[in-house]
Amino acid sequence: MLLAGDIGGTKTLLGLFEGGGDRPRPLVVREYATLDFDSLDDLTQVFLEDTRASASVTAVCLGVAGPVNGLVARLTNVPWLVDASILADRLGDCPVHLLNDLEAMAHAVPVLEPEEIAVLQEGVAVPGGNAALIAAGTGLGEALLHNVDGRFIPSASEGGHADFAARTPRELALVEHLTAIYGRVDNDRVISGPGLINIFRFTHGVTGAGLACRTIGGGVDNGELPAAISACALAGRCEQCVEALEMFVEAYGAEAGNLALRSMATAGVYIGGGIAPKVLPALEHGLFLDAFRGKAPLVDLLRTLPVSVILNPAAGLLGAAVRAAAFLH
Repeated sequence: MLLAGDIGGTKTLLGLFEGGGDRPRPLVVREYATLDFDSLDDLTQVFLEDTRASASVTAVCLGVAGPVNGLVARLTNVPWLVDASILADRLGDCPVHLLNDLEAMAHAVPVLEPEEIAVLQEGVAVPGGNAALIAAGTGLGEALLHNVDGRFIPSASEGGHADFAARTPRELALVEHLTAIYGRVDNDRVISGPGLINIFRFTHGVTGAGLACRTIGGGVDNGELPAAISACALAGRCEQCVEALEMFVEAYGAEAGNLALRSMATAGVYIGGGIAPKVLPALEHGLFLDAFRGKAPLVDLLRTLPVSVILNPAAGLLGAAVRAAAFLH
């Protein structure tokens, strides 16, 4: 039995999977609020006690939202220092692997079913080409999928913390606004749930989110605010919310195009994370792809790359299970 995990800044999915075939089969999946726990050890202990699965686990892979060094990782948006060796000791003679969460999600890409993908740009996939994955949620993650002898080998990155590249006068003004607040503006400050809140404050001309938008109203928790902004914008109820979502979508598309160029993702670019499926109508309206392609002199190249949104909300967990299964082969 495989133990897989997707430990994010807001929520964590843990699951038990049955190996066999290219796509492990989920047996039990639980969702937890990450910050309800003080450590990964506490969280996994609750799951293993709840499922009584400790003695049956044969391999473990956990994807975590932060840079990984062996079995240790410091999560970017959670005050944890993850040490998976504690879990390895508890489970005894069992391989345990820790991955960056986007590297884990990338392992799911080859096994996704057609109904788990929404195509934004058909493109022409090049056999033997590389692919790329970008995912906005609590933070922004990026991963590369290198094609080695016909097989994708995922590679982690911390591209979400690379400098945000403003492209328009409005984005330059946004960077000036955010620089005054944060000192440095990385992609994560713009292309994420909290990033959408930052843009929302900018378009409403305020520094605090409280009562920024009369349409949304006050009293909305920061964790729920990105969804409220998106819903308001998609319904066209507030011009400033519409502009905020449009700026977010354009920035997301532009960074996806940057990643496509850096990785030469001729086999496809995949948009993961929790936000993309929720704002899919906005991604399909053209701003995303216009920004994705708008990189002269390589516009024609970018027009040929397949671009898809991953609809499976547990893609990160599935990818971790795929990687765990590889230990048994």
